[in-house]
Amino acid sequence: MSTKIKSQISSSFKMHGLSLRSEASKYLVDVFSQVDQEEFQEWLDKIIEIVQKQPLSSTLVDKHICETAVQECNAEQHDEGDKIFSVIDAFSVPRFTYKKDRKKFIPSSTLGTLPPCLHGNADDKANLFRERYTILQQRTLRHDLFTPPALGSTPTESKKFQLKPIEYLLGTTAKLGEVIVLGMLTLLKEGKWYLEDPTGVVQIDLSKANFHTGLFTENCFVLAEGWYEDEVFHVNAFGFPPPEPAKTTRTFFGNINFFGGPSSTSVKASSKLAQIEQENADAMFIILSDVWLDQIKVTEKLKTLFSGYSNFPPTCFILCGNFLSTPLGTNHAKVLKECFHKLAELLSDFPELVKTSKFLFVPGPQDPGPSAILPRPAIPNSITEEFRKKVPNAVFTSNPCRVQYCTQEIVIFREDIVTKMCRNCVKFPEDGDVPTHFTKTVICQGHLTPLPLHVSPVYWPYDNGLYLYPLPDLVICADKHDPFHSTSVDCTVINPGSFPRTDFSFKVYLPATRQIEDSKISD
Repeated sequence: MSTKIKSQISSSFKMHGLSLRSEASKYLVDVFSQVDQEEFQEWLDKIIEIVQKQPLSSTLVDKHICETAVQECNAEQHDEGDKIFSVIDAFSVPRFTYKKDRKKFIPSSTLGTLPPCLHGNADDKANLFRERYTILQQRTLRHDLFTPPALGSTPTESKKFQLKPIEYLLGTTAKLGEVIVLGMLTLLKEGKWYLEDPTGVVQIDLSKANFHTGLFTENCFVLAEGWYEDEVFHVNAFGFPPPEPAKTTRTFFGNINFFGGPSSTSVKASSKLAQIEQENADAMFIILSDVWLDQIKVTEKLKTLFSGYSNFPPTCFILCGNFLSTPLGTNHAKVLKECFHKLAELLSDFPELVKTSKFLFVPGPQDPGPSAILPRPAIPNSITEEFRKKVPNAVFTSNPCRVQYCTQEIVIFREDIVTKMCRNCVKFPEDGDVPTHFTKTVICQGHLTPLPLHVSPVYWPYDNGLYLYPLPDLVICADKHDPFHSTSVDCTVINPGSFPRTDFSFKVYLPATRQIEDSKISD
């Protein structure tokens, strides 16, 4: 029996280009002799997958590596119960760097880079735009329209587009027709637009450009198609880099956990969590924005909301700032602390909610914090300490933040970003369908704020906390714009709207069916 197990293990490792040392082989035979025959191959594949992720110095695998893989496999089984719901701070999002030569994302920590410092240097600022460009470039080059034609394909099949770097344009003196360039839209001189990529910068003429769907803002990345003459690129068509569904991204990069959280691999691969998600059909997320705790009308409506859900507690209440209706200067923190004290008293009437539901608080632009730069840290502990003692399930987190529920990935962002992007458009969409254009923009850009840094400042070394790549299942952009929800490439973007300004309307998300319901607390 042990000889049969040994040959099965050995051949499986050889299929993946690995071979086992004798003590490693003996150790795995002992481990797998206790595994049922039906589950044998599944467990073996898991072990090999974990072994491949370790930094191997050669194809010979020793006992120590096998022991580590078995321990990690066991830990994954025991931990999955703890991974049902987790909140990820924007400052703790995993950092990866795309390596073109290896066509892989590598953890930045293994590349010898220093840990990020909040106030970065000039290199960090350059890297911010370079990293955004690299992610979009590798995604675009993999798209069907840009992959090289297969050998022996017919002329119609081989009609593919080719991305050209800007240095290709700058290095020619003749007129070039039908060129496609991926670059960042910049305004280097007043009234003159330019396209920039890591190889150079070229002036563009947009007078005859046909704009596709989206909000084209300064510092967003675009695909421009046109002709080049006399040092000016004349644009005929203007669009965004094509989006990529999260499933497609994972087929190329495996189960890397880009999202963050306690799991060492992507939760999308967990059949156990997928089963829990489907079985828990009553799971609900209640989403509110602009929860002004200093307004009596708002607290009355919150009481109605809590009493309505008290008999069937939702999974989580997502409450976004601002938590006061107006900025109060030096008194702001003191008043907010009192308001949270009143909210804790209000919740004490609903013990079932306090015991069962999570309460997630995301700060708004006017809430107390060090500055208006993104990502914003959580509301200071000095204000929330008393509330957290009375409501143990309360989580005060950064803005933006991420929530992992079973296999679903949710990004929450509280900023009037729709308004800012409309205001900074090169050309406002003629149809005026802002939600569709906004959704297309953030999904194609793979980023929450494709805006100039003077309009939406970002801590340069922590820009990765604003990435939307691979695309999550749900993006909550809490904005004072009218409520909406829109879906593109399996990613839904919703705006709950301002709770007091929309006659106390809010959104309900049902993870089991991925439905979004519009709700309202009427008088």
